[in-house]
Amino acid sequence: MTIWGTIVGGAAGFAIGGPIGALIGAATGGAMDAIAMVATSGPSSADRQSADGSDRDATKSIAFTIAVIALGAKMAKADGMVTADEVAAFDQAFRVPADERRNVERVFNMAKRDARGFEPYARQVAGMFQDRPAVLEELMHCLFHIAKADGKIHENEIAYLRNVANLLGFGDADFQRMRATELGCPRSDPYSILGVPAGADLPAIKAAYRKLVRETHPDRLIAQGVPEEFVVLATEKLATINQAYEQISREREEV
Repeated sequence: MTIWGTIVGGAAGFAIGGPIGALIGAATGGAMDAIAMVATSGPSSADRQSADGSDRDATKSIAFTIAVIALGAKMAKADGMVTADEVAAFDQAFRVPADERRNVERVFNMAKRDARGFEPYARQVAGMFQDRPAVLEELMHCLFHIAKADGKIHENEIAYLRNVANLLGFGDADFQRMRATELGCPRSDPYSILGVPAGADLPAIKAAYRKLVRETHPDRLIAQGVPEEFVVLATEKLATINQAYEQISREREEV
C-alpha cells in the first residue's frame, strides 16, 4: 500500500495526534468529537512504539506528508489565489496515483478550510523531526516547488516561506541558501547555493558541498522519514547543488 492509501485509512491520525492527526481524522470522516480529542491529546502512541523504531518511522513519514499537504494548501493561498499551476505542482510533487487523487485532494481542501493558521502544523512537524533537519529542509523544498509553479514567487509567499522556515528552526542564512537553491543556476549565485562566502577557499567549498550532497541524497532522506513519493524533488535539488559546485570549480580553474 502506498503512503496515500495508509493516510486515507484514517487510523494514522490517532497515532500521530495534534493538528496533523486531527486533519487526517477530519478528511477521512472521523467524528468531530474524536477529532477534538486527537487535537488536544497528550503524547501520541507514535511516541510509544516498538524498540526498533520501524512503526515510529512509518508514522513520521505519514506526518511529514500531511504537514506538506497542510502547509502547501495554506501557502498556495498566500498570494491571494490558488492557481491551476499550483494544483498541478502539488500533484507533481507528491506523485499522487490517479485512483487516490480524490482522497488526497480532500485532505488538501480540508487544510485550506481549516480555521487554524499554518503555525500549529509547522510546530508539530518541527518537533517530530527536530533531530533530522535535512527532512525539514526537504519539506521546505516541496513548499518552494509549489510556490514557484506559476512561474514566479509572490512576495507574500516568500514571507510565508520565511515564517515557516523560522518555525522549523532555520535561521536567515539557511533560508537564503534554500531560496538560492530553488532559483537554481545560473540565476542564483553558486556560492549562495552551497552556503559559503564567495571568498571561501577550495577545501571549505568542498566540505560544504559534500555535506549538502550527503544530507540531500534521496536514500538518506528516505531512511530519515521522507516518503519515497517525494524522491523526485530531492533528486532535482541534488542536481542543482552539483551544478553549483561544478560552476565554481570551472571558475576557479579559469583564474
